[in-house]
Amino acid sequence: MTSNNASRSAARRYTGLSIGFHWLLALLITASFGFGLYMVDLPFSPARLKQYNWHKWAGITILGFSILRLLWRLNHRPPPLNPATPPWQRRASAGTHGLLYVLFFAAPLAGWAYSSAAGFSIVYLGVFRIADWVPQSVGLAQQLKLLHRVLTYSLAGLVVLHVLAAAKHHWIDKDGLLDRMNPFSAVPKHQQKALHDQKLF
Repeated sequence: MTSNNASRSAARRYTGLSIGFHWLLALLITASFGFGLYMVDLPFSPARLKQYNWHKWAGITILGFSILRLLWRLNHRPPPLNPATPPWQRRASAGTHGLLYVLFFAAPLAGWAYSSAAGFSIVYLGVFRIADWVPQSVGLAQQLKLLHRVLTYSLAGLVVLHVLAAAKHHWIDKDGLLDRMNPFSAVPKHQQKALHDQKLF
């Protein structure tokens, strides 16, 4: 394989850090959503309070990593789509990714605001107290609780849509799109050597 072909193969993948951010956030969002579904039906008890704390900590962690991911994304453009990708799929992909980024921030921010309005300050990992950023108010807390729920379910719905689209590309279209974000789909050694040789010259 020529060095130009190796360059194109590597360019079709996200950077290692982008891949790490993607799967770490996927794990955190899944865990946080699971905590949220489980804890709402628990009776008031120390166990429920512990679940709420874990859910809040996951939300703050998601928010922090989302900031880092966005900063990285602004300086590292994603690999281009296959030139044969239809325009409507390009628009759908761009729109879905844009909404996902919005919800990565909006859902945890709404949860943080709800916790502040309800008078339950977040003590991250039981050590760092996170400042409240909205005034305490029962009425406002109820509105923010609903907003957080709507945003969270919207995020969950988009994640499911994203997974289904990735599965379609991988098993039906077989276009290699999933390899762009697959941490186990490394550039083959002979391609790595070609890239190394290209950099030398």
